[in-house]
Amino acid sequence: MAEQEGSQNSQYNQNDLPELLKQYYKRVFPYKLYYQWLSYGEAGRSRYFAHREFSFTLKDDIYIRYQSFTDQNDMEKEIQKRCPHKIDIGAVFSLKPKDNKLSKASNFRAEERELVFDIDMTDYDEVRTCCSGAAICQRCWPFMKIAMRIVDRALKEDFGFEHRLWVYSGRRGVHCWVCDETARKLSQGARSAIAEYLSVIKGGENQVKKVHFSSKLHPSLNRALRILEKYFPSLMLKDQDILSNEESWKNVLALVPMETTQNKLEESWKKQDRTSTQRWEELEIELGSGMKKYREEIMFQYCYPRLDVNVTKGLNHLLKSPFCIHPKTGRVCVPIDIDKVDSFDPFEVPTISELCQEIDDTGKNTPINESQQSESQTSKGYKSALLESSMKVFEKFLQKLAVENQRRNRDKRKENEKTTEW
Repeated sequence: MAEQEGSQNSQYNQNDLPELLKQYYKRVFPYKLYYQWLSYGEAGRSRYFAHREFSFTLKDDIYIRYQSFTDQNDMEKEIQKRCPHKIDIGAVFSLKPKDNKLSKASNFRAEERELVFDIDMTDYDEVRTCCSGAAICQRCWPFMKIAMRIVDRALKEDFGFEHRLWVYSGRRGVHCWVCDETARKLSQGARSAIAEYLSVIKGGENQVKKVHFSSKLHPSLNRALRILEKYFPSLMLKDQDILSNEESWKNVLALVPMETTQNKLEESWKKQDRTSTQRWEELEIELGSGMKKYREEIMFQYCYPRLDVNVTKGLNHLLKSPFCIHPKTGRVCVPIDIDKVDSFDPFEVPTISELCQEIDDTGKNTPINESQQSESQTSKGYKSALLESSMKVFEKFLQKLAVENQRRNRDKRKENEKTTEW
């Protein structure tokens, strides 16, 4: 059963969001770790952080760009004051974004930004049979699992990026933040090149065949093929059942360029009632070893990641922040452990209603007076059991990133010492 705008099990009511956000931003949002991430190891008042753009979407879709904060406390106060329904993160600019109107437009420019990727389930509507639009279900979520595995492997093995943070969008997709220093300093041209490198499915709605291979696959595509072969039978032949009826199988056969093969398979499939798996096996036999590239092209067109390349290419493109709340579903945008992608369930991600109920229950079960209140129950240090696994993923990511930050700061000190000596 597809999930529509929210989850009945979560008891989330969008009308309650303004009040729920007050509790969430006061008690749960991980300001300290969040600041640690976006300041990238700069001690004290970080220029890097102070020049970062944040965008707030407030109640009634009031949209405010070019917000910026001096430090963690400044950010914390403003978020708690405004209680944004959505937080987006932008680039690091040459000037403080909040001061952008005090200088010439030519002086205000985006200088750095994480390399980011946005993968949305709506881009799979032409190949998924269970849901469409904003709806998702357990049968189509594996498209996101495949996308994360393929893109993550390419970023690591083909480009050498080590600091990759995957985040659930809170509704129907996933985001990736590549935070290596080399990634943050990439030009727009370099970002475009990476986006194109990872784009295999090309063509608009009116183009039937969108994947074309030469006889020999690039090593990166060979690696992706092994991942597709693992998921394709269960996802496309069982869950999506793409060869179950004539309307569906015609879309598959249209990707086979030989008309004689198309006609032979269609005639056979019309005569006998078979499963999608049995029909796929027959298709593979017909193609044989000499035309296996057409089998591979079909698998790629149905399952390969569909990136929103404009998000990746644009240095000044905004992307939804980790740990904000998706207003439609109430779910938290939580980090995903890339090593446990197969066990990640978007329907198990806590909603803001559940988090606030957890806070209430904790208070009821541990009656203490104000002077005895423990750090774990203050606004600065409340630890949610519902978010524990997600926070561990984020902390592990930050620990690894801290090593690079320390190395960079050490190199800067050495360089400064050399300059001083001269």
